[in-house]
Amino acid sequence: MFLTGLGRVTVGSVEVGMPVVAVSDLGRDYGSFTALTEVSFSVESGEIVGLLGPNGAGKSTTMKILTGYLAPTRGSVTVCGHDVLENPIGVRGNIGYLPESAPLYEEMRVGSYLQFIGKTRGLGAAERSRAMDRVLEECGLTERINQHIRTLSKGYRQRVGLAQALLHQPKLLILDEPTSGLDPNQKRDMRAIIRRVGETKTVLLSTHILPEVELTCDRVMIINQGRLAADGPTEQILVRGTEVRLLVGLMAGKVVASEDELASQLCGIEGVTDVQPAAPVEESVRFTVLADRDVRAAVFEWAVKRGHVLVELASDRGNLEDVFQRLTIGSEGVDAA
Repeated sequence: MFLTGLGRVTVGSVEVGMPVVAVSDLGRDYGSFTALTEVSFSVESGEIVGLLGPNGAGKSTTMKILTGYLAPTRGSVTVCGHDVLENPIGVRGNIGYLPESAPLYEEMRVGSYLQFIGKTRGLGAAERSRAMDRVLEECGLTERINQHIRTLSKGYRQRVGLAQALLHQPKLLILDEPTSGLDPNQKRDMRAIIRRVGETKTVLLSTHILPEVELTCDRVMIINQGRLAADGPTEQILVRGTEVRLLVGLMAGKVVASEDELASQLCGIEGVTDVQPAAPVEESVRFTVLADRDVRAAVFEWAVKRGHVLVELASDRGNLEDVFQRLTIGSEGVDAA
């Protein structure tokens, strides 16, 4: 064990503290068509990251390069320190992958299928037994071990697909549309499983169901027209990318300024873009405040300094769909794999 020049620790061939995924200036061409251009990002251990993008944006291409299915045309990609071109076997050994259509043999029973996957992963009998007990518990499949896969609901088949992806204790779990086709209860259950798995694994998931990302992911990356259009913690992306609406209510009997004066004062708060009168409720003076950020703390401080009695301060923030549409509006193209 020794210290590297970057202050990281290397144990054997594994560098402790390095990103689980490191992508630098990634490019991919399909003939004359460029699917990805200079995409760079890293994913740290323990993150649950949502990868979003419209059809043809390069999202699927990125996922396939990370799993070793496609080779990059330019740039570099490493997973757990293994280069996808120089050591694809090392990459695949550290990845658990659940494609949109789970790779299941439906004539097999759940337990037999997981035994088979364990053998293909090179797990010995004792290790395979421990791994099966673990994933059956993690995915809520213990009571289904002897059931034929073909008789399972879509939600439970998806759980079996997730269990096979987790069997070999991968450091990175890649999920492609993990809740597609599930009913609301099944989606809720799958989200809960992903969050639990994310406590010990790094998760990268691709989905078109934007509310799923808000409910599941710590971080969001949006790819548009082959480039990274946004990357950051989910809450920051939501606040930065959407207009914030606040309902501000002041006790009418305590207001010493006119509505026009109040509106002018509110407009002077940094981040506020517009102030509009709102219908009064129970003798309160109310405004709708539009802002490009969360200004609730600033509005509260303004009310205290001016001697106003604040009786209402409610936010109505936009959602991830608003951000997605704003960043990808006008996108065209056919999904290039």
